[in-house]
Amino acid sequence: MPRPDGKIAIVAALHREVSGLIKDWQSVSRQYEGRDFRFFESDRLVLVCGGIGVEAARRASEAIIALYQPGLIVSTGFAGALVAGLKVGDLLTPGCVIDARDGSRHETGLGEGALLTIQEVAGAERKTKLAKAYGALAVDMEAAAVARGAETHNVQFLAVKAISDQLDFAMPRVDRFVNSAGQFKTARFSAYVALRPWLWKSVIQLGRNSSVASRVLRNTLSQESILGMTASKRGNS
Repeated sequence: MPRPDGKIAIVAALHREVSGLIKDWQSVSRQYEGRDFRFFESDRLVLVCGGIGVEAARRASEAIIALYQPGLIVSTGFAGALVAGLKVGDLLTPGCVIDARDGSRHETGLGEGALLTIQEVAGAERKTKLAKAYGALAVDMEAAAVARGAETHNVQFLAVKAISDQLDFAMPRVDRFVNSAGQFKTARFSAYVALRPWLWKSVIQLGRNSSVASRVLRNTLSQESILGMTASKRGNS
């Protein structure tokens, strides 16, 4: 259970994942180790959008832990389903997070199943292979880095993910449009897609899926619901 006076820190990748949640929160710009971070604050909650990928998530986690000393850190955002039973908009609170880089497992003590963190966008064929190799329910690109930061600093960790693409979804390859800071280059991607009509359907569907997943996170990540999850964890331990 987070300490009574402690902050609850939330790390997401992109603003669009949590835009509905933080629209009325206070925005604060702060620096950590020479980098600028934009934090969003509301009562005990503080959120940072660190960027896509494990390195971006690591930097954001280190910054939010150092600057806010939270009692709990939550990795949130979108995830891709690795099993057919998970649909767009389903919420996943995994019992553990697996880091595909070294196979390490980070237990949350809450929820069921595993979330796998990889370093690239996975299409349908790749996701099927990952499911067999790791036995995970879903895949993302950040949670393991947040979990590792939490363990390093002895902070309680929780993952809350919304499914944005199902197992058989033909995910466009967007890796090339992510820069070294983990930021997605939307204008470049839009220009690329505009010249490739065969991608339009999947990109439009991905946008719709993302809107559904974002609404789920908006309705889930309140201070009360997060504290309720951790209270349930304590009661079941």
